[in-house]
Amino acid sequence: MKKLIFIVVLFFTTSIFSQITKIEPPFWWVGMNNHQLEIMIYGENISQYKPSIDANTIKLIEVKRTENTNYLFLNIDLTDAVSGMFKIKFSKKGKRNNFSIDYELKTRKKDSKLREGFNSSDVIYLITPDRFANANSSNDIVKGLKEAKIDRKNGYARHGGDIKGIINHLNYIDEMGFTAIWPTPVLTNDMEQSSYHGYAITDLYHPDPRFGTMDEYIELATKSKEKGLKFVMDQVANHIGLGHWWMHDLPSKNWINYQKEYLEGKLVITNHRRTTNQDMYASKSDSKLMKEGWFVSAMPDLNQKNPLVANYLIQNSIWWAEILGLAGIRQDTYPYSDKYFMSKWAGAIMAEYPNFSIVGEEWSLNPLLVGYWQKDSKNKDGYQSNLTSTMDFPMQRAVVDALNENESWEKGFVKMYEGLANDFSYANPNDIMIFPDNHDMSRIYTQLGEDKVKTKMAIGYLLALPRIVQIYYGTEILMNDTAKPGDHGLIRSDFPGGWDNDKVNAFTGEGLSEDQKEMQSFLKKVLNYRKNSNAIHSGRTVHFAPETKVYVLFRILGDEIVAVILNKNEESINLDLTRFEEIGLQGKRVKNIITNKEFNWDKSLELKSRGIIMLTTKL
Repeated sequence: MKKLIFIVVLFFTTSIFSQITKIEPPFWWVGMNNHQLEIMIYGENISQYKPSIDANTIKLIEVKRTENTNYLFLNIDLTDAVSGMFKIKFSKKGKRNNFSIDYELKTRKKDSKLREGFNSSDVIYLITPDRFANANSSNDIVKGLKEAKIDRKNGYARHGGDIKGIINHLNYIDEMGFTAIWPTPVLTNDMEQSSYHGYAITDLYHPDPRFGTMDEYIELATKSKEKGLKFVMDQVANHIGLGHWWMHDLPSKNWINYQKEYLEGKLVITNHRRTTNQDMYASKSDSKLMKEGWFVSAMPDLNQKNPLVANYLIQNSIWWAEILGLAGIRQDTYPYSDKYFMSKWAGAIMAEYPNFSIVGEEWSLNPLLVGYWQKDSKNKDGYQSNLTSTMDFPMQRAVVDALNENESWEKGFVKMYEGLANDFSYANPNDIMIFPDNHDMSRIYTQLGEDKVKTKMAIGYLLALPRIVQIYYGTEILMNDTAKPGDHGLIRSDFPGGWDNDKVNAFTGEGLSEDQKEMQSFLKKVLNYRKNSNAIHSGRTVHFAPETKVYVLFRILGDEIVAVILNKNEESINLDLTRFEEIGLQGKRVKNIITNKEFNWDKSLELKSRGIIMLTTKL
């Protein structure tokens, strides 16, 4: 009889708990700046229950229900809460239906609030994890996930790179001289195809098991910090993947944009007219379609005007910042989201972590549009983004055009000279992120016609600018997409040496060409100098208008002066150094950062061939 009673009790307990399949966030912390937390609970007909909290130090402020009876949202006050477990009780008519669940409040790590974000002292290594290194082949294919195939010959298939592969090569990244890493998203992307890139997220609280476990993700962040590498997370607030579990049972009638049309079998795609965010003449219809249309058909657009969606996204970002100890966030497709929500989102994160960094992607060649999104920008419409950093697409294009063009009054180096002059329009130019290329555009070596000298000039110059710098993996070994420029699969090629039996290993140098070794060595020397250069981190910038196919830029702080000399002359010329008298280098000893050769800065300097010379007064 006792055995029968136990079986009956077990049956009821199991059936009740099976009603709740998702609790998000899965746990939280005490001592956060914002003392309120909104918990989303998902389970069959869960809204029919009356929730309560069994804890004297925690208050249930509000219970929110939607049209979907499978969701409950609990708004609780943690002002007086202490760390530990507490019970959330669920009751309805009939005692046999009552049950409770445990929810955990953790203790924050010491000084979590005071963490330092990335800044102009940093060079960030951007990695596409699926294409960097495969350290655990056992997770290449995971049963139950839709894309269950590895094909390294297909640029749009999964190749097997994983979190452990990055962990295993942190020494390489550190020794190269990088100071931060930014992997593209590694959260679950359970999509039918092209799930490797990570931007169609189907579970916002779990890493994709083909990349690794939560423990490995935390290990990557922890070991990065132990190496002195800041950790940056790539996030997507604008959209989710079509395979997200919400899409099978949407929480409310307005959870995604154009939800009614989607349920009727229609798709409404954005017009991509990002200028509607600033355009005082933009029509309402254009603005609405820009912000609310789906980015692509496989990526439902989240309705951030819905307060439940907004709170969910803000809490999700803070949850990851806290659990991983993030230094910063890179936010994808920034101008596609509701800009007032994004201001609230960034503001909430910065309130929790005042020294944090967030960079938003605004792919525009207009510096006015890029500058609009940066914190403290004096926008005519009064908009304040709370965003610390934006991406310098205008300067990236200026550098490529300048190096590819023949010199004339309006072409060549003058594009770089005038491009940098646009800094007057930025609120904080030092906090803007520059890059030679990234995961969405042709490799810099391809953009510069596979010219090694031009590539050195571009990267050396960018690393000397008053900017945060991002370098895409493989740039150091001249990876390219020349066979099919702009092809994302080719741009995101495998890093040689990341897979067993690779004939070329860029981590060790085995099998690299002489040009690749030279480029890798060049970047390593510049990065390791820059790592300790206060002049580059925060010094004054002075540049001189291009003359005779030569463009010169200086960074100056105290006794340290860095000179960057870019030269397009094929034949030897003598550069008149008296022109730069105001810099104060006359008679000083300088050293070539690449060759270590020392000499006195005198009246002239012979430039023997086309290329870049980087000099320093630090001997």
